[in-house]
Amino acid sequence: MSERSSELLALYEALIAQVKSEYLSDNSMTVKELYKTVTTSKQFLVLKEQAKENELALVEQFLKRDIANYLQEKNAHDLGHSPTVIAVENTLWHWLSEITDRSQVEWHEVAQDFKHQGVYQSGEIVGQGILVCTGCNHEMKIEFPGVIPDCPQCDSEEFIREALTP
Repeated sequence: MSERSSELLALYEALIAQVKSEYLSDNSMTVKELYKTVTTSKQFLVLKEQAKENELALVEQFLKRDIANYLQEKNAHDLGHSPTVIAVENTLWHWLSEITDRSQVEWHEVAQDFKHQGVYQSGEIVGQGILVCTGCNHEMKIEFPGVIPDCPQCDSEEFIREALTP
């Protein structure tokens, strides 16, 4: 490797080290933000002075690629061990194993209706469907499993769920 190539490589390695340092101090930065920060740094200005136009264009292209790869690997590694991500993945797989298609959802909900004898109370957890308030007949459409709130119209705590439609 020529002396010039070694000098340019050393400057490029300093830029990559700066990317890592900047990201470690603020890990919410995007590729564009990191690129902008690095390209206004002293190391980049020195590189800009020493490199020819075609060399600089190549360095900028490599820098964008390497920043994107660094963030992708860093985030993949960090998120892979996150307790939140692991919990979400486990919950998702649990739901998918229990309810694999619409008919399974309906059977699950029918079983819940039998268990509740058709009547649900606020504070209970319910899956999808339409809950009708027994006090004022107000309908609440439930899209995702969640806790039943009091009726927004009359503050009643008792509901009947309408049958799911195919």
